[in-house]
Amino acid sequence: MATVTLTLADDVAVITIDNPPINATSHSVRAGLVDALDKIEKDTAVKAAILICDGKTFIAGADVSEFGQPPKNPILPDVIKRLEASTKPVIAAIHGHALGGGLEVALGCHYRIAVISAKLGLPEVNLGLIPGAGGTVRLPRLISTENAISLITSGKPVSASAASDMGLIDAMAHGELIDAAKDFAKTIINHPCPTPLVDRAPVDPLGDDQWQETFAAVTKKARGQIAPQIAATAIRTGIEQGGAAGLTHEREKFVELRDSDQSKALRHIFFAERSVGKLPDIDGVKPNTLSEIGVIGGGIMGAGIATASLLVGFNVKIIERNEDACATGQATVEKHLTGSLKRGLISQERFDSVMASLSTSMDYADLGNADLVVEAVFEDMSVKHDVFGKLSLYCKPTAVLASNTSYLDINEIAAKCVNPARVIGLHFFSPAHIMKLLEIVRTDKADAKTLATAFAFAHKLGKIAVPCGVCDGFIGNRIMSAYRKHCEYMLEDGALPHQIDDAMVAFGFPMGLFDMQDMAGLEISWATRKRLAPFRDPSERYVALGDYLCEMERFGKKNGLGWYRYDENGKAQPDPDVDALVIAESAKKGITRRDFTHDEIIETILSAMQNEGDKILAEGIANSPDAIDVVMINGYGFPRHKGGPMFLTNPHHGTR
Repeated sequence: MATVTLTLADDVAVITIDNPPINATSHSVRAGLVDALDKIEKDTAVKAAILICDGKTFIAGADVSEFGQPPKNPILPDVIKRLEASTKPVIAAIHGHALGGGLEVALGCHYRIAVISAKLGLPEVNLGLIPGAGGTVRLPRLISTENAISLITSGKPVSASAASDMGLIDAMAHGELIDAAKDFAKTIINHPCPTPLVDRAPVDPLGDDQWQETFAAVTKKARGQIAPQIAATAIRTGIEQGGAAGLTHEREKFVELRDSDQSKALRHIFFAERSVGKLPDIDGVKPNTLSEIGVIGGGIMGAGIATASLLVGFNVKIIERNEDACATGQATVEKHLTGSLKRGLISQERFDSVMASLSTSMDYADLGNADLVVEAVFEDMSVKHDVFGKLSLYCKPTAVLASNTSYLDINEIAAKCVNPARVIGLHFFSPAHIMKLLEIVRTDKADAKTLATAFAFAHKLGKIAVPCGVCDGFIGNRIMSAYRKHCEYMLEDGALPHQIDDAMVAFGFPMGLFDMQDMAGLEISWATRKRLAPFRDPSERYVALGDYLCEMERFGKKNGLGWYRYDENGKAQPDPDVDALVIAESAKKGITRRDFTHDEIIETILSAMQNEGDKILAEGIANSPDAIDVVMINGYGFPRHKGGPMFLTNPHHGTR
């Protein structure tokens, strides 16, 4: 079946691409486009052409499977030049997503029309690349240079309305896209073709000082990733040296980046995120229908889970212990949604509708219609047992019962339920309405229906779902506990908290371990250490510094004192009192302190991550090294352009 077809409607030709699922610019599409353009050029009856796609989307990118293979002509840059050279105007009719090579194709067309729901972008930097088919040259000749830099270096798509405001599209389609495109064609059919973008003057080019500020901002935001900086340089080259020179420079840098370690790492995690949630056990298993979600506990985590569920259309009921707690939970959800309203992510109408879908109660019997219930209460086994006993009593037999516990044994929780086959772990990451990661913890007796429903729920929430087995801390917290232990050893051996954190930030983490602990609250890990104390091997090295801080009521950022001291603006400053406490502990234990370089600190952290990762794989807690990489990147800030701790150990296991 042809991936590109050509039909004629009066004097307008319609070129249709049908290459599911994303209409990628594979070789057959590229060749088909050139063939269609040749036929249009020769047909004197054709006055204009529309380029449109079948299925759910416009062209949403290149065929990544062709990476690493010898290029087959025609390559995409030449196809786009051929589009630009058409003597008959070509209109790109956009629905779904026009991303990467798809948007570059649209830029090669003379006009662009889009439906209101469309999204447009150049996300190549997310794969460690820059646009390779003219995006850095053509875009700043259609929209302002500032907007072009933002689109290309961030990799974030924009809505059709935002694209229209920028000047990226010429018209919005109302009604059927093809009909709107044909109507638009009538308005331009007798006009000469516009000057190709590559030959136009840049829009609002920047001065030298503006460029310096731009490079500094892009570099800071990239945190060690090189593609955004190279993209900004490519844009400037195209503007200052002309379109032809810009295209040559862009292509050279694209090919160079395509073979880079960073791009290989980013492509690895791109594929890993899409594959880790595919379980053979639930292939073909129909999940339960989900409409109403119950949340036990309206604290920070519970309110976040409720918010995430509300935003995707579920009715949500929060169960709390008293009226004050119910009011607090509802207020927290309202605060989250108000933030989305202020940022323009939802409308006032949507806000009102979502809030109307939320209710609170103190009576577990009100969960009788819930299809899935997530428990998010205090990390205490007796409390969990009490909650799940009530859920077993009041929830309908088909309801999936989930615990959001971070560390506790979910098999033990499930054992207290009438039907343990419907119990599962759903470990959200805070803030739950923002963080994309969700560990789905499979209990020993969870059945395929329960698993399928849990993954369906995660998919509806837009989460990256990673399956894992039951153990203390599952995948992410178990690995974090391992490298935190080694960071604490380094404190006693000679490092200071800010030195370890500085090394982690320099490596590419958004924040260091001790900064992150202060953000979360030190009492959380303190409670875990106290819970595990009776089972600790007496011969194991134990660092009590975190316990000392909690005993001094230094709980982190929330009360202004933790590993750091926080000023009135909430900014962390190294605290001489903590440094003195660390040094005194070394002396107390008879440890001679020494200096640590950034490289030594990172090597120690990576080794701890990788060693614990190997144990997790050997025990079957994680299904693959990819699962560990996905968890550490999406839940713990491991730098994405490094590919994950397991990828760094063996970069060949996931290279695409």
